[in-house]
Amino acid sequence: MKILVCIRQGTDGEIGPFDACAYEEALKIKNAEVTLLSMGPPGVKNLLLRLTRLGAKNAVLLSDSAFAGADTLATAYTLALAVKKISPDLVFCGRQTLIGDTAQVGVMTAQKAGVHLIPNVMQISAVTESGIVCQTRDEGEQRKPFPCLLTVERINHLRLPSILSKEGGVEIWTAEQLGADKSKCGLSGSPTRVIDTFQKETGKRKCRMITAAELPAVIEESKRKEPVSVTDSVGCRLPRVFISGESPRAFAKTVSDDITVLPPGTAQEMEVIIRKEKPTAVLFGSDTNSKRLAAQIAARMDLGLCADCTRLETDGKRLIMYRPAMSGSVIAKIESLTFPAMATVRTGKESADIIVAAGYGVKNCLEDVKAFSKTLSAELATSRKAVDYDLLPYDSQVGLTGKTVSPRLYIAIGISGAVHHIVGMEKAGTVIAVNPDRDAPIFEYADYGVVSDFETVWNAWL
Repeated sequence: MKILVCIRQGTDGEIGPFDACAYEEALKIKNAEVTLLSMGPPGVKNLLLRLTRLGAKNAVLLSDSAFAGADTLATAYTLALAVKKISPDLVFCGRQTLIGDTAQVGVMTAQKAGVHLIPNVMQISAVTESGIVCQTRDEGEQRKPFPCLLTVERINHLRLPSILSKEGGVEIWTAEQLGADKSKCGLSGSPTRVIDTFQKETGKRKCRMITAAELPAVIEESKRKEPVSVTDSVGCRLPRVFISGESPRAFAKTVSDDITVLPPGTAQEMEVIIRKEKPTAVLFGSDTNSKRLAAQIAARMDLGLCADCTRLETDGKRLIMYRPAMSGSVIAKIESLTFPAMATVRTGKESADIIVAAGYGVKNCLEDVKAFSKTLSAELATSRKAVDYDLLPYDSQVGLTGKTVSPRLYIAIGISGAVHHIVGMEKAGTVIAVNPDRDAPIFEYADYGVVSDFETVWNAWL
């Protein structure tokens, strides 16, 4: 069996966490010949050489000045050419990188390469002679024949090389060797453009410090508040906007008065409607199915697609999109050079009215936090660090590399408030933070703060 693993070098020069998980899953498959595939400057060869020591037979680096500046569509086009040339049975990709954070490239590559797709893989249940069976994050068991591309969640830890392991070979393919149309590669083939970037400042709240004794009353009051909603804007409007389902409607209302809901269907069926009706923009929600459909349609129609938008604007002609990037620390202002403009908007995952999020800081009293959560009939969530230390399961992780939620009340306990966590919970109605460190960043994004260890809070609650 031939397996191709797509990876991207991160800003730290290393493999990203999702790609690392994809690589590990590929290495677990017995009697498979694993090849690594990456696109980037010549220096990426050094990373690939190190990674071949873990078990890949060889690696391919797509490196050409024509590939520089590629957005997700141009990247997928180039990777798909390599997939077709190598012709593997399975292609493994991480769900997303921490640079772009779009979760689009794998889906688009599958569409461009003409292979089957299973997104958001949590576990590989079986690999047979004809296909693969996987458990996915949101859609349960999925079965697909070969060739198939998987996008893998953070479900394992990448092994270390053995002392006796040797490096494999790395081939470098240029645009010419790949048979690529340079007009579809790199910056020239990218239908989205970053207009500007700036440090993330949105989402901050005016925190009022309270005591542990005041917490019960504040919780009762917060239960009655609604989650933060997207407010309508005035001024220039787009003539016609399509939405997939109802979840993007609030975002659509900020840029248009003419909003039409696309009927449910496959990517091909939606493509037919979009080509016929010619809307100015098409918006999708942030659930797994919507993200997949959006990426597939964009790949089929060669359209620009902006992911996880938190804000939209328009000058009456263009759709201007704002989204977090670089692990959520930067906000990018983006426009699409193709029409209709397409975007997925951060609508938030359906969740309980109340979420109690336990961070690594409560590792010694986790059972008490669980008991506290039960008294509120709350959903238990967690942070990335707590998952990394196996305190709570990955499917409860909130944040950039987890899920996005928008409960009526979010209680963060023992969570420091890293930006990659904030982007997953900033649409909560009321946020209460409990942390013994008065300078913890989480207080900047909370409505109420309790500077205390959880044991004190729990004793006061009882």
